Amino acid sequence: MPLDILLVLILRTLVEVAGFALLGQGVLALLAGKYREDNIFYRTLRIVASPAVRAVRFVTPRFILDAHVPFLTFFLLFWLWVSLAIVKRHLCGLHGLAC
Repeated sequence: MPLDILLVLILRTLVEVAGFALLGQGVLALLAGKYREDNIFYRTLRIVASPAVRAVRFVTPRFILDAHVPFLTFFLLFWLWVSLAIVKRHLCGLHGLAC
C-alpha cells in the first residue's frame, strides 16, 4: 500500500475515533443528565475527545461559548472525515487501486 494512502487512512481513523467519542459523550450526557461527570464512561470518552476539542478551542475566537465548542468540533470532524474520504478515493484512482 502506498505511503500517502496509508497516511490518509491513519488520519481518517483518528478522526473517526474522536468523532465517535464526541457522539458517545453526547448520548451519555443525555442519558445521565446532571450526573454525567460521575459516569466513568463519560469521563473516558471526554479524555479521548479532549485533544480535538482543545484544538478547536485554540483556533476559535473567544466570543464562541465553551459549551458550543464540542458541537463545532463534531461538525468540523465530520467534514474532515468526508474530505479525507474524497482524498483517499482520489489517491486510489491515481495509483490504480480499487480501494
